[in-house]
Parts: sequence; structure tokens; C-alpha cells
Amino acid sequence: MGSQWCWSPAARGLITLSSNASYYVHPWPAGDSEDFLTHKIFQMEQLLSWKGTCSHKDPGDKGDMARLSRATQIRERRESLRSPRYLELYIVADHTLFLTQHRNLNHTKQRLLEVASYVDQILKTLDIQVALTGLEVWTEQDRSRVTPDANATLWAFLQWRRGLWARRPHDSAQLLTGRAFRGATVGLAPVEGMCREESSGGVSTDHSELPIGAAATMAHEIGHSLGLSHDPDGCCGEAAAEQGGCVMAAATGHPFPRVFSACSRRQLRAFFRKGGGACLSNAPDFGLLVPRARCGNGFVEEGEECDCGAGQECPGSCCLAHNCSLRAGAQCTHGDCCARCLLKPAGAPCRRAAGDCDLPEFCTGASPYCPPDIYLLDGTPCARGRGSCWDGECPTLEQQCQRLWGPGSRPAPDACFQVLNPAGDAHGNCGQHSDGSFVPCAQRDAQCGKLQCQGGEKSALVPHTVPVDSTVRLGSREVTCRGAFVLPGAQLDLPDLGLVESGTQCGPQMVCQDRRCQNATFRELELCLIACHGHGVCNSNHNCHCAPGWAPPSCDKPGFGGSVDSGPVQPERLSHTLSSTAQDTFTLAVILSFLLPLLLGASLAWCCCRHPGPCLQQCLWGSRRDPVCSGPKDHPRRDYPLSSIQPTELGLTATGEPQPLELCQSPAATLRSLCPVAKQVKSKSPDPVSGER
Repeated sequence: MGSQWCWSPAARGLITLSSNASYYVHPWPAGDSEDFLTHKIFQMEQLLSWKGTCSHKDPGDKGDMARLSRATQIRERRESLRSPRYLELYIVADHTLFLTQHRNLNHTKQRLLEVASYVDQILKTLDIQVALTGLEVWTEQDRSRVTPDANATLWAFLQWRRGLWARRPHDSAQLLTGRAFRGATVGLAPVEGMCREESSGGVSTDHSELPIGAAATMAHEIGHSLGLSHDPDGCCGEAAAEQGGCVMAAATGHPFPRVFSACSRRQLRAFFRKGGGACLSNAPDFGLLVPRARCGNGFVEEGEECDCGAGQECPGSCCLAHNCSLRAGAQCTHGDCCARCLLKPAGAPCRRAAGDCDLPEFCTGASPYCPPDIYLLDGTPCARGRGSCWDGECPTLEQQCQRLWGPGSRPAPDACFQVLNPAGDAHGNCGQHSDGSFVPCAQRDAQCGKLQCQGGEKSALVPHTVPVDSTVRLGSREVTCRGAFVLPGAQLDLPDLGLVESGTQCGPQMVCQDRRCQNATFRELELCLIACHGHGVCNSNHNCHCAPGWAPPSCDKPGFGGSVDSGPVQPERLSHTLSSTAQDTFTLAVILSFLLPLLLGASLAWCCCRHPGPCLQQCLWGSRRDPVCSGPKDHPRRDYPLSSIQPTELGLTATGEPQPLELCQSPAATLRSLCPVAKQVKSKSPDPVSGER
């Protein structure tokens, strides 16, 4: 039985018939017309014409973008529903790429859209959805310097990106160039640069005839920004070589990679746990998405109640995929604040604090999404005073040494930095020039150059690096300083490997930035802390995050804690301390309820032994008083009915403070009972908590 296929004028994309049969459809030739009448269908094996690499001397190729198995897709969609992350991506095409597209702006934009679509497919395997928030084509001239030197091109673009972010906020900016970089390099990105003002971006060459090749490189570089290093040998067990291998493979000679290895996933989890990539937790501004809104793109835009992407990706029965509307009774489809199609109550925790410099967030009760990820304001002390918060992280020399050399590693003495880094060689430097020569550190910047450590493993944990040991004299003894040297031609897409990270303390009120030790008075932090009245800390929006017991925005009135940015804190979380007091009271009451009958029984037994006969009846029922049973006259017996014994209860006022209780005489009976005091007793105000979350 034959099949008849009907193509739209500009159909393009992937057709996957099985794990071993994948085809790529593309209009041919591109031409200047929008009405493509001819299409070509390529087998994946036919795409193996380009030879290049992002970092290795023995380059391979990248090919297939075939989808994962259905079971894998379902599992990963389920994980995505629990913790969605969005990458707001801005892609720029340089002037050379515009020229290679025959100065056709529409064709250039279409190519960028295809690249973004394939990057989205790749990153979805990490539960990260790409939200394309901007496209830019440099039609007249380059806005930043683009040269065959990948490193110089990268840092020039990242400098230009700072101005871009001010006018068009985004998470990551990627430059796609039509130029070829020197050597075999096709891409470059700072490791763990995601969400950082100075390093959240990358550059890639448009090296293949089809856009899927550039997309594979761009996804690889974004992986480096997310803290992923190249997969060591034997790490990629998720996909065989003939299926494309893994995205972070150092070199391949097979179809385009489609999955990330288990090693990459572990690195990504570690990156998120320590507070990296905080901006990916924020839902994008759907009004800024490119291209225009449509039902089925996975983003809830104006006029839509839900949008879970392709029809087969709709979770459960919350959303009607054909018109992007909610089913009857449903309030939401996915998000950290959505459970079983219903919104979680206000104050429900939705994002834990990740690391010393992060802050928790809580559901608002009105949105299925967790509020934007907020962290401590730059300059806040962290790591017990050994570091200062910087972009939501707490960079310390000790942490960086252990990441490079493993547990047990520690920073070398200051003499190692002061003696070695001004030399400007493989043992110590402040980076490299475009020609590969080393940059010597100025003496005042020596603490911001090559990371000098001691102890740890014999070899570095980062692939393709070797230890470089040096000896310096410290007083009457010699100390060993250890740095990391990147092997020539390896990891070229990870610049500044082994250098001290930005934000690391390099002296009193001094931090490293752009490989220089710069003054950091953090005046904004000082002013903000004054506004918090000593009862909270300052967040990255320059607002107070109040300690439990104090109310935002100024932490000067009783409340439940938190900030105006993080969502309302559940009252139950604050009352936990109060409830523990009530629990202690209740426990005491339970103990007494057991002890009192025992004491009563013991008293009766004593009475029976001392005064048997009629006196027993009198003691039991109290029908009449008898001197024998009443005891000595100078110690009259106080007879309280058992019904008067009640457990103590704590009443809560409107402010959530415990209301004092006292014993009072009931006007209607002679029994004593518990009742609230008439006079308000001012409770002790909560102890100031600075820096506590």
C-alpha cells in the first residue's frame, strides 16, 4: 500500500521512522523566493560532509536529531512537569552570515529560527525549554568585533551583550557567525557562565550547509554554560555511536547527537544545587516570544488558558490541546505550583534555597509558576565569612580548588599567587592573549589569576588538563603550589579554565572581576540592610527578605517573614515554633492525665490501710466529713473534683502571638477553670535574626 505525502511550500525538519531510519527534509535550493517548489530528503548518512570540532584536534561530525523513544519522552515530560526550566534565548547573526544568505533578511531569520528549534529539541532532553525572545541580524556591519580568534570574538560579544541585556532581558545570548575560527574550533563559551552578567553567552560558527549542524554546536556550548564538561571516554551509554552519541562528546564522527549522558545530567544537577542557572527557573515573558503566539508552542500566551506543546505531550486531562483551553474544573496544567490540575495554596514552598546565597520561594496561590528565583544581594557574607555572594553563588578559593582537584584540596598560601601569577607563563598568569601567549598579572591582581592549590587528587578532575607544580619559598621553608594546565588543542571552548572565578574575594572589600582585583564597597547592600531594621537580609531586587516573625517590606512589624518578591510564607511555617510550645504543653497534660489517677489510687490505698471500714466509704464518696478522714486540723484537706483538671490550651491572637492564660474563679461555680486574662500582656518580641532564611 503506497503513501502520498503533501508538502507545504517551505516544509523542513526531521522525519524519524525508527531509531535507525531518520531523514532530513529541506527546501532546495534556497534562492531568493519564499515559494520553495523543490525539496530534498537526506538520509542522515548523507549529512556527514562537514568536518570540525569545538575543541579537539581530531574532529568528528555531528548528525542525527532523531527523537527519543516514546517511553523516554514520557518519563522526561513527567520530570519536566515537576520542575520546569526555561532558557530565554537571544540569537544574533553577524554580518558575514547575512552575506552568506545573499543579503536576504527573511532567509537569515528563517535560518536562525530553525537553529533555535533544533536547540530546543536537544535541550528538552535536559528538561529545559527554549523560549526564543529575540533575533537580531547585523545587516550593515558587526556590532562587536568578529575575528578568526574565537576567544577574542567571544569576549567582545559578551561585552556587547551587557548593553543588549539592558534593553532586552534574556538568559543567554548566542552569536552565530559565518566566519571560520582559527584551527578546528567551531564554538566557545565560558564554563558555568549561565545567568551571569559578564559571561552568559557563547559564539558558534555556521559551519554546515544545513542549520541542524550549527544547532548541535550551539547546544554543546550552552551545555558548557550550564556547567557541563566534555564526556570522558565510556561515559555515554545512552546512545550508540551510530545513533549520534551524546551532546557533550568531545569529538564525534557520527550523526548529530540527540541526548545528554548520565555524566552530563549529574553535572547539571550539581550546577543547579549550588545555585547556578537561577534565571532558568523564571517563567519567560510570553509577550516577547519569537515567532508570534500560536497554540501548540508550549507557552501560555494571550488568549490561551494552557499550552502543553504538541498534542501527544499534554499531561493527563487538564488541557484541551486542540484549542489550548482548560478542561472543566481545571485551574492549571503544569508548574511547580500546580498539582493535579489545581493551584497550590498561597505559601506552599515551591523552590528551596540552593546554597548559601540563595533564598526560598513560595507559591502565590494565583499562578501555577513559582515566583522568579531571588537570591542574596551581591556582597552578602557567605561561607562563614570566607566569601561574598556574587550572582547568587558563593565563590571561594577552597570551593574552586576542590572542584578542580577533589576533596581535601585547599588554596595555596598567598605567596604562590603573588610570586607565580605575575610571571605570565604556564605556571601562573591572568589568562591568554589571542595568539595563545600568557598574560602576566599585575601585582595587585595576582589573587585573580591562575588558581593555585595544594593537596587533593594527583590528577585534575577536569578532562584534558595536567597539574603544573611549582615551588616557592615562604620564610625558611618551601611550599608547593599546584595549578592546572590545559593541553594544547583540548577544551578550547572552555576559556579561562583554572583561573580564579569572578566574585572571589581578593582582599578586604575587594573581589575579582574580569581577572582584576577591584574595589567592592557594596554600598547598595549597606543601604538596604539599614532599611531592613536588623531583622532581615537583602535580596537581588534590593528588597528585604525578613526573618521569621517579621513582615515585609521593611521587617519592622510582626509577620511571617519572607519578601515581597518570594511569595507569601505559609503561616504554618512561622507557627511551627509556637506549635512546638503548644505540643510541649499538650504532652505535659497527657502525662498528668496518667499520673493523677495513679496518685488518686495511691491515696485511696493509703486511706484503706490506715482507716478500714466505714471511713473508706467516706473517703471514696465524700458524703460527710469525718475528723479521722480529714487529716490534721492545721492542714485542711483541699478537695478538688476530678472534672476541674483540664489540659492547658494556648489561644492565638490575630497577630499569631500566644495569648497568656491564667487560673481564675468562675462566677457561676466554685470550680476553678482556665480562662484568658483580661489585661493584655505584651509578649517578648522575636529575637532579631540577621542572615537567617
